[in-house]
Amino acid sequence: MTTLKTTDHGPIPVVLVVAGCTDARELEADRTQEMINLLDTAGRKVVATATQHLPKIAAGTYIGSGKITEVKSLMKEHGAQEAAFDVSLSPRQQRNLEETLEATVLDYDEIILNIFASNARTHQARLAVELAQTQYTRGRLRRMWTHLDRQRAGGSGGGGSGFLTGTGEKQIEMDRRLARKKIQDLRGQLDEIAERADRSVQTRSKAFNIALVGYTNAGKSTLMNALTGAGVLAENRLFATLDTRTARLRLGDHRNIVLSDTVGFIRNLPHSLIASFHATLSEVREADLLLHVVDSASPVMEEQIAAVTKVLETIEAHNVPMITVFNKMDACPSRTVLAAVRRRHKGAVAISAFTGEGIETLRDAIAVHVERTTATAEVRYPVTDGATDAWVRARAAIRSETLDGETMVLTVAADENILGELEGRAKVTRPRASSRK
Repeated sequence: MTTLKTTDHGPIPVVLVVAGCTDARELEADRTQEMINLLDTAGRKVVATATQHLPKIAAGTYIGSGKITEVKSLMKEHGAQEAAFDVSLSPRQQRNLEETLEATVLDYDEIILNIFASNARTHQARLAVELAQTQYTRGRLRRMWTHLDRQRAGGSGGGGSGFLTGTGEKQIEMDRRLARKKIQDLRGQLDEIAERADRSVQTRSKAFNIALVGYTNAGKSTLMNALTGAGVLAENRLFATLDTRTARLRLGDHRNIVLSDTVGFIRNLPHSLIASFHATLSEVREADLLLHVVDSASPVMEEQIAAVTKVLETIEAHNVPMITVFNKMDACPSRTVLAAVRRRHKGAVAISAFTGEGIETLRDAIAVHVERTTATAEVRYPVTDGATDAWVRARAAIRSETLDGETMVLTVAADENILGELEGRAKVTRPRASSRK
């Protein structure tokens, strides 16, 4: 797999090829800009763009022969070393294009995978990306060994049949076996991490768990800082967050809330990445509430909402209760349009995590969801039981407290998980008419 690196002289010049269906022209400008941003993140500079509207995809090269000639001419004119496609190419298409263009061809999946690889910081994230990269590369091993075919064709008795034989074919089979073993080993390591992550999530089941989800660069990390003061890294770049980060969220009397920041999504996120990040995305599936953070300043915010919704469906998290949070309202070009979009998302909130506008409204909206899991109860324990006293005060809202001789009597508000655990420490009495909402 090509490793995307910058040269000593700056970003590598690349020609961008935007190839879409004829009925998707209205999104072309935004897709082009997103690809320019992705390639910039990957250390590339787009020096020219070629666009083709395709009523039908060319089986062997995706784009037509005339467009290939145009791309080759643009690469020569601008000194571009690579061609980058905004679509997923099959191994055969990628190989054919490289042979015709006589240059490296990057497809959408490869660009995304390499950006993830450059941003992976923890052992878990590195393993997940390595697994996705190995799966991607396994189908392209023949592309990586075509130099042997050219050497064979140029030698005595080469024949030039277009098929690898001898050393090249043996090496491909060896590489395929190594790739299969590597995939198996990586999956095993990630399964172990996933089991530990699931246990970690389960130990937090006694808390109210909130997960931040959204399109990449929608401002999730900035919002996490605004809500919790966690001080997590918040950068204005794509996929700045790959690893889940958690922090306690204090919300009035509710002290048992955990907020998690998760990996950003993007259109057509490679399935191999979604599968590889199973452990990270368990935070989303097991959450009590999702905050879907939307970049309201984006001209394609509705398409980004649809992309996130698609990923949530893929990981079976689409039924988790959710608040849609329209972020960056300070940069929104039209609040009238934003208000119209909000009306289509019941319970949505508009905020600016950067300026703080709307944050209290969001906190109130979160509190409504938390209150639905809260009940009141009377708790009795010996006044000398300092451990239980400290435990309950750290996890529940104290409505009243009195002394009954040597017994502390508290009226508390807490979620059912906390009350259930408290029953093992003290006498808990729930009123007949539950205040649970």
